Amino acid sequence: MPFTRHHHGLPWPRLERHERIACHFCDALQPAPRLREGEIALCGHCGEELFQNRPRSLSRCVGWSLGAVFFMIVAHSFPFLTMEAAGARTKLGLWRAAKALYHDDSLVLAVLTVMFTIVAPAVLSLGLIYICAPLMRGRALPGSVAIARWIQFSEPWSMLEVFLLGFIVSLLKLGHLAHIEFEIGLWALVAVVICLAAAMAGIDRRELWDRLEIAIKHR
Repeated sequence: MPFTRHHHGLPWPRLERHERIACHFCDALQPAPRLREGEIALCGHCGEELFQNRPRSLSRCVGWSLGAVFFMIVAHSFPFLTMEAAGARTKLGLWRAAKALYHDDSLVLAVLTVMFTIVAPAVLSLGLIYICAPLMRGRALPGSVAIARWIQFSEPWSMLEVFLLGFIVSLLKLGHLAHIEFEIGLWALVAVVICLAAAMAGIDRRELWDRLEIAIKHR
């Protein structure tokens, strides 16, 4: 049987469940207890941490998600690069990049750019706010379960960091051919990546589903 280590958790209902979990260190299969806020589940065989219910995880998740939404608006409102070569000056942004791909008969790449760098991050940040903000008061809004599934589906497809990596590689190649200036949109895009990473790291998936289940059962 696993055992728990208590930090400073707040009282909330502990409901029994029959789910089991395998320890990532020793592969021991054991029941997965439902934790109170601040508790950590440890393997009953080797003592390694299985998962935890982080203190104030919901408020941190909502805060980072709100930051991601704000910086996303900034990133889409301003160009992230100005390039000047042979007297021609060009400003580039996410939407303009997708539009340029479309006009170059690269429809698939244009759609993938919009989906992976705009739609998926927006689903993640707005979905986390929609779910976690009401859960701070123990409530679950209609459609929260479906949105939580969409968050899990879209998380691997949010590829802003991949886009930024490709962007940096392109800059290394273009730096010798043109004069390049970084704009506000680029730094806002970096901030979006940081905020989304912090929001997803702030709350455990198991904890999110536990809190949703409790809120739905106590409507």
